[in-house]
Amino acid sequence: MPPTLLPPATPDCSDTGPQAVWQHGVCSHDVDELAAGQPQWSLQYTQLSRGAFLGQAQIVQLPGVRLVRERATRAVWQRGALGQGHIGLALPLALPGHGSFNGQPLAPDSLMLGPSEQLSLCLPEGFDLIAIVVDATLLQALWQQLYQRAPSAWIHRQLVLPARPGLAPVVRQLHLQALAGLQAAPQRLQDPLAVQHLRDALLVQWIEALPAQITADGLDTGEARHRLVDRACALVAAQPDQADAPLTLLQLCRQVGASPSTLDRSFRSVLGMAPARYLRAARLQGVRRALRQGAAGTVQDLAARWGFWHMGEFAAAYCRQFGELPSRTARPG
Repeated sequence: MPPTLLPPATPDCSDTGPQAVWQHGVCSHDVDELAAGQPQWSLQYTQLSRGAFLGQAQIVQLPGVRLVRERATRAVWQRGALGQGHIGLALPLALPGHGSFNGQPLAPDSLMLGPSEQLSLCLPEGFDLIAIVVDATLLQALWQQLYQRAPSAWIHRQLVLPARPGLAPVVRQLHLQALAGLQAAPQRLQDPLAVQHLRDALLVQWIEALPAQITADGLDTGEARHRLVDRACALVAAQPDQADAPLTLLQLCRQVGASPSTLDRSFRSVLGMAPARYLRAARLQGVRRALRQGAAGTVQDLAARWGFWHMGEFAAAYCRQFGELPSRTARPG
């Protein structure tokens, strides 16, 4: 992965009109900055694996359609919303480890499909991903033109589907060519006819890559595991607001109403790791977030709020997780 991503000359990325056209790049060594740097979306990222983080995203907004490429050096759990009234489709370019979408496992040629209001995507170290987020009204109209019928109800579910044989490479090539071409020649975005041709060609290719037959096999199991993990993680995230010491795994199991083995299977299925490992990563992320936001208190105070009482062990664990000491995070530059 190159160390920087070219940030193109960018018009107003707050433009949300139906004919909005702009492009934007973000590159960061902090997972929160990568999430916040994607305009108009409300995202929260958690770094799951250890080591210094580098992530980048390239975004192109066309009328009714947003193109994205995102990659990072560390495993990340992405949650949040991509606005309202849109449908998202995504496809890995590189998936060198465990990944899941709404609790469903990913394969190298998996297409992810679902409404934009709720995202839950776990990606491994070294992931590389392309995606397209489409205005639902535009998608429905195009679908009607292509197939003389409205999309089926499954388009409003969060699904992992196998790409139609032979079409995943075609989608990848066209998507990457579009991003590279617009980055090299941003003036093309000022040509409405060229923009429309590009947008329509991409949309048709993404839609054609969907399998002819859609099934929801395993969806209920994946969703149930995802809900359990979500409840457990919400309890962990609320911990600094509570007077008690950090939850033990047994206490967590009791509060979410699951056995240790059920909780373990769910975490491994959704996040690719055991609950104890996630709890530690989430607590370290909580300290890092507080340090970067300039929260009141010393490093020791903030660490204690997240249940780290031994400063030597905490500093070592923090450095393994983020590639720097907490004192460096507190005083960037």
